[in-house]
Amino acid sequence: MQAKETLFADLVQGRAQQFQVPLYQRTYSWTEKQLRQLWTDILEQAELLESGEKASTHFLGSVVLAPSPQNEATFPRWLVVDGQQRLTTLSLALAAIRDHIADAEPGEAERIDEEYLINKRKNGSDRFRLLPTQADRAQFAAYVRGPLSKQAAGGAVAAAYGFFRRKLVEAADPAAPQEVLRIEEAITSRLTLVAVTAERADNVHRIFESLNNTGLKLSQADLLRNYLFMRLPTRGEHIYETYWLPLQDSLSNDELEQLMWLQLVLDGDDRVRRQALYAAQQQRFEGGEVSEAEIEAYIRELYRRGPLFRRLLHPEEEANKAVRAHLHRLDTWQAQVTHPALMLLLDRRERGDLNSADTARAMSYVESFLVRRMMCRVPTNNLNRIFQAVPGQLPLDVAVADGLHQLLSAENRFWPDDDELREKVRTAPFYKFGRGHQRKMVLQRLEESYEHPEPVDFAAAQLTIEHVMPQSPGDEWLRMLSEDVVDGESAEDLHSRLQHTLGNLTLTAVNAELSNHPFERKQDLLQGSHLEMNRRIAATERWGADEIRTRADELADRAIALWPAPLRGVGRAERSRDWNLAHQVLAALPHGTWTSYGDLAAFIGSGAQAVGNHLANTPGVANAYRVLTSEGKVSDGFRWTPQDVGGDVRARLSADGVRFTANGAADPGQRLSADELASLVGKPTARRTLRSAPRRVRVRRRAPTGSTLSSWRRTPTRGGSSGGSRRTTPPRPWMRSARSSPTGRNSAAQSTG
Repeated sequence: MQAKETLFADLVQGRAQQFQVPLYQRTYSWTEKQLRQLWTDILEQAELLESGEKASTHFLGSVVLAPSPQNEATFPRWLVVDGQQRLTTLSLALAAIRDHIADAEPGEAERIDEEYLINKRKNGSDRFRLLPTQADRAQFAAYVRGPLSKQAAGGAVAAAYGFFRRKLVEAADPAAPQEVLRIEEAITSRLTLVAVTAERADNVHRIFESLNNTGLKLSQADLLRNYLFMRLPTRGEHIYETYWLPLQDSLSNDELEQLMWLQLVLDGDDRVRRQALYAAQQQRFEGGEVSEAEIEAYIRELYRRGPLFRRLLHPEEEANKAVRAHLHRLDTWQAQVTHPALMLLLDRRERGDLNSADTARAMSYVESFLVRRMMCRVPTNNLNRIFQAVPGQLPLDVAVADGLHQLLSAENRFWPDDDELREKVRTAPFYKFGRGHQRKMVLQRLEESYEHPEPVDFAAAQLTIEHVMPQSPGDEWLRMLSEDVVDGESAEDLHSRLQHTLGNLTLTAVNAELSNHPFERKQDLLQGSHLEMNRRIAATERWGADEIRTRADELADRAIALWPAPLRGVGRAERSRDWNLAHQVLAALPHGTWTSYGDLAAFIGSGAQAVGNHLANTPGVANAYRVLTSEGKVSDGFRWTPQDVGGDVRARLSADGVRFTANGAADPGQRLSADELASLVGKPTARRTLRSAPRRVRVRRRAPTGSTLSSWRRTPTRGGSSGGSRRTTPPRPWMRSARSSPTGRNSAAQSTG
């Protein structure tokens, strides 16, 4: 890079040229605070000019430029990597000066226009010496073309232009008309810049990142947007206008960042943190040569998912009534932690994998999972991990809603069953659980379950939670409780044990009136309530321990009906496995090869034991007998399924070209790793696709002249031989054909397809 001190006039004057603010830059954002400071500096320099002071200038900052991909020898174009706010502001100030003097000094106005603002002999967007980012372009162009009868509505560009027009009116002295031109001279020849110019080979993106590592940090969404559009030199304009601008207009910067993170999670990255979004997505794109088409596909998918994400934030935008109700309740619960699961459901519905009824049913499992855990006081510290893992762990062999039910029912998810829920409703201090809005929502749902013909408008009603038996009981309450004590328990102990249980709580708008009054007084107030649960309390003759427990049992029945129970007998949740892909790759095994349980498990993102169990219990899997232990032995637990032909396994392997060593193990040189299995079916390598999969290291060397496959030795890994070994093998003939085929698949995979 080259850096030199320059003036605004020296930077933009001269031959026709253009400074382009890339699409990845933030929109113009200077406020009156920055504009006032700049105006003060300009006036100070104008006064020094008037006094004849020549040496002093004001340093405005840096401008970092890089050759544009659209650069031409006869019409230089530069990308403004940094400094667009300064250049835009100075250009607007000069446009304001031009318009201010247009009537009195038309020649000077024309000079300013041609020297600093336009390329006189160019048309279209090439006419502008500065071309702001797409979002600001139309408004900026309107002011550069000429004075407007009225300002373009709103926007920071319009505000800046209007600011300078007002200040010029204030500064103009009718007795000294040259004053405004002195301000122009101060802007163009007294404000110094450091122009840093990158060469074409420089990594502009790295420069941009470095410049933004200090000062006001860019958000993860800003950085990722910058990165994406820097890698779209030819398609950027179209993609920005078609997909990015509508997306950016529909979501705030923080919401857009959430959507970007959710897209990573939906694509299977269940470990990425939102704070690491940019690094994770950058790593994903830099794993190989990524084309503009692939980046466009990513942005197009963000655009498609944008309206789905908005429904989580604005449930009223959901058309289906049942789904909308669940989204409203989860939004009321402030359940942002469930967004990965909810996005998955809306995404699968849009793809046609489930209908709205099943979407609502699946959301009822999510709601029940949260509510039951809160009512039973299950700790919430692992909820982020649970829901972030849903896209990667959702079972592949069952319907989506049923799969989610099964996943959340896993024994390591701690979803309380009916018995536990009933016990906690009876005995646990519900009033001390969860957050206030969550407790209120539970009571609201219980009230709605009575299906009163004239339901309460909960959005308008100012309801609070009321203890029927008050938290500070008077003598009358204690006398009634003393009638219910057993086994030497005091009335105070009984009150302490029951006061915060769900059976003693309700909703009311007259909490202050109810206060600590005796039950008879509360009966009168509750009788006039519009809530069915309150009228039922009022219909009770007394309110002691037995009545509280009876109501708790009734509410427990309603809670069990409202919030579905988990499935029984579900094991631990694990990452989902694509058994169809496993079957496909086994069918594609070339003659003379075998693989291990561990290699196949790494390929599909499973475990070796799960692979063994699946193959042992699934009939008709082609070449299942060619999956061996890591030592190349037939597993002790191997059994033919009834539908298989059977016979001696070693004989079948030999017939398939698998050789055996002196100790009876399959030739390690014929073993296929997870990455080689991936190449059989044209998939990315296991290491790039499955971050959690165990890694095997393959070192390739050319076979020495005259060597055979069997003469190559296994070299033990540093960790010993128990988990596998590091092997060196010559390139496989079938792998060479796979690389050279137009489709990336080898002939064996195609023939068995």
